[in-house]
Amino acid sequence: MAKWFISTEELMPASGDAKKSWGCPMPMNCSLDDRQRELQARARRFAVDVLREARTAENLPTPEKRFAATKPAYERMIADGYLRLCIPESAGGDGRSLVDTALVYEELYTENASVALTLLGTMLGLQPLLVGGSADQQKQMLAPFLETSGAPLAGFCSSEPGGSANPAAPPPGEGMRTRAVRRDGTWVINGRKKWVSSATGWNRDGADLLCVVCRTDPDAAPDKGISILAVEKPYEGVVFERAITSPGYRAHLLPEFSFRDVTVPAENVLGEEGGGLPLSAASFVGASALVGVLGVALMRAAFEHSLHFARTERRGGIVPIIEHQAVGYALVDAKIAIEATRSLAWRASAAIDARHPAAVELANHSKIFGSETAVRVITDLMRVVGIDSYDDENDPLNGLLQDALALPIFAGGNMGVRRRGLHAMLANPGYDPLAALDRS
Repeated sequence: MAKWFISTEELMPASGDAKKSWGCPMPMNCSLDDRQRELQARARRFAVDVLREARTAENLPTPEKRFAATKPAYERMIADGYLRLCIPESAGGDGRSLVDTALVYEELYTENASVALTLLGTMLGLQPLLVGGSADQQKQMLAPFLETSGAPLAGFCSSEPGGSANPAAPPPGEGMRTRAVRRDGTWVINGRKKWVSSATGWNRDGADLLCVVCRTDPDAAPDKGISILAVEKPYEGVVFERAITSPGYRAHLLPEFSFRDVTVPAENVLGEEGGGLPLSAASFVGASALVGVLGVALMRAAFEHSLHFARTERRGGIVPIIEHQAVGYALVDAKIAIEATRSLAWRASAAIDARHPAAVELANHSKIFGSETAVRVITDLMRVVGIDSYDDENDPLNGLLQDALALPIFAGGNMGVRRRGLHAMLANPGYDPLAALDRS
């Protein structure tokens, strides 16, 4: 069974004869079978029946109240097995492929990006464990996330106040500032983190699992002294500082918090000690491909609204505005962009499932193209609707744009991380411009 994440060894660019060892062609048509169509239809029904109603949480006065109000909807997602669908069968879940996950996320995200992002944040929080954890670590730490009850949360604690695009920067650069020190058979963690979805939990009592990127060897080279430590609940010393008030994802919790002498067992290193950076990169590959799907979902919601608006509104004229050529062309361009982005995201997901040599490249393409296209398309559709699209109470487009604006800058910003990764690939003398083609 194909796995939908890539190990740190597989992340390394292949060249020469190494490419022949993959022996796993990438599906080029990404056609859906009957099981996937039913999965897609089931997720669509769930999203309409459960997540659409949960949008009312966005009207509450504070970020924490809005987030807490989504808990029943999140519990329904857990009960219906959507988190298990994100965990591969090889780790005890029900996930068969990243393509399956992409199908589900498009449906959930189209109806309620805030609650769907809470699920995605938990999935991302589990990635270092799924990619780099031992069988024993996975058996122990994944248990609460394989249940179909409760509201388990996980967080991938990478980003820090002041930015984390250069974690391996040598002095005088600050690099990764959170540190862990060995003490009596344990690691003691101190530092601050930011932008980690749901990390401080439903009631400031912390997520069930935190995978913390931190410096564990101050004397090693800056890119070799970073590790990822798993922090399991219950724990003490994770201190909530504030909930970020963001223009988008109004009912999703984005906290700023600190680790103050948080103690974990020495054996809670995920992967190799000092191997935190490649493990982090490998953990983000699947999420990068899925960002393209998130862009599709937001564009799809905006397009469906704008199409209905254009078909029914005359705006003081004689005929519905869809009869005007400029409006029709804008809608056509939007639909083309949606289909192109979905195809790229599915292809990137299929490449990860197949462990294709171009998987990382295609995942970054999906992330960059999907996120930036979503911002452009929704902005263009706001021009179709006109000034009413700026009315939050009566039109969804402004809110969809606020959600879309985050896509180019999260899961590794397009400018600081994703384009830099692609630039490094292009600069490699062994780079094959046709590597993304299926030449099996």
